[in-house]
Amino acid sequence: MSEGRSFFISVIKRVGWIIPSSIVTGVLVAFFLISLEYVTTFRFEHPWIIWLLPVAGILITWLYLFKKSASAGNDLIIGEIHDAGEGVPPQITPLIMITTLITHLFGGSAGREGTAVQMGGGITAWFFKKLRIDNAQKGLLLTCGIAAGFGAVFGTPLAASVFAIEVLAIGKIKHHAILYCLLAAVVADLTCRLAGGHHTSYKVLLTPAVHKSIRWISTDSLLLLKVIAAGCVFGYASRLFSFTSHFTKDLALKVFPGKWLRPIVGGSLVLVISYVIGNFSYLGLGVSNPDPHSVTILSAFEPGGATYLSWFWKLVLTVITLGFGFKGGEVTPLFFIGATLGNILAVISGAPVAVFAAIGFLAVFSGATNTPLACTIMGVELFGTDNVLLFAAGCFAAYFCSGHTGIYRTQKRWDNQ
Repeated sequence: MSEGRSFFISVIKRVGWIIPSSIVTGVLVAFFLISLEYVTTFRFEHPWIIWLLPVAGILITWLYLFKKSASAGNDLIIGEIHDAGEGVPPQITPLIMITTLITHLFGGSAGREGTAVQMGGGITAWFFKKLRIDNAQKGLLLTCGIAAGFGAVFGTPLAASVFAIEVLAIGKIKHHAILYCLLAAVVADLTCRLAGGHHTSYKVLLTPAVHKSIRWISTDSLLLLKVIAAGCVFGYASRLFSFTSHFTKDLALKVFPGKWLRPIVGGSLVLVISYVIGNFSYLGLGVSNPDPHSVTILSAFEPGGATYLSWFWKLVLTVITLGFGFKGGEVTPLFFIGATLGNILAVISGAPVAVFAAIGFLAVFSGATNTPLACTIMGVELFGTDNVLLFAAGCFAAYFCSGHTGIYRTQKRWDNQ
């Protein structure tokens, strides 16, 4: 068999594996998004349910007893891509979906990206096992699983394909996987949309502010300097989030070695802090809220839509929620932290609020995951092309100021390899 023919057959096989797994991922992510919207609405209509958050934590802990290895989450998938171990258990898909819905139903401060990525990885692992695929393909297919989950949950397939290869190692991108990841992300996103999955639209919020102020071609140097300075602040905010996330989780394990006590303490802390500050806006996903006076990601795009400490309280409650055993992702909380911090920095510096909220939205995520290129592309997919230069400036400034700590412990550094 000639080398060219062998390569062609290999490509066809990979495509044949990626498409069905991405379709299943898209369907399940759509179901997850619909369910997440339902449980969030239920919590808004029955606010008393948040006081059962510690009990919900016990239930989550009990569910993970059935497959302890699945509790490592995104780090498990990234670690398997780097160094093949026991494999990603397929049980991770139902476990993370159910426990994330429980977390949001009872008011835990968490996101959804981690859930979708783990679902994509778990589904890929199931296909991998059932089809008895060669272990040499394992890393590539799991990377495609990350792209499929990320693309479906946010509706940003191009950013998802870049994120999947950029997040694995700081300073190194495996370009050979990009086309397969793009295929996985596009198929999963399209399937998710066809299955009824809903994504938040931000373009309408940003466009009026852009047309009234700047377009990227005519950006003045003062505004660009403001963005770079703000990007540095966003980088330190992401660094603070990463550090406190790891510190809180390690501290909780050390101080409360009993697995049943941790979620009780964590859930109680979330409720007590929310009660003391007199604000329950920072519970749940934080994208929107029926209360017009609440702080949300959407409100951060409007003048007066955030307080000076909104970003801080969301950071604290998310770190406690995830650090004490509840489930969900970090990315949507990072969006919240960045957007609200951007709102305040815009007020302080006299910059356009919507534009700075968008840059913060992207840049804090960039710094916490060390994926500035993917975040810049995400800015284009979510907010349009008008401010792409500013998105890039903010994301890369945050990346350089973040210290490359990151929320994923299994993410490698290229200069250490």
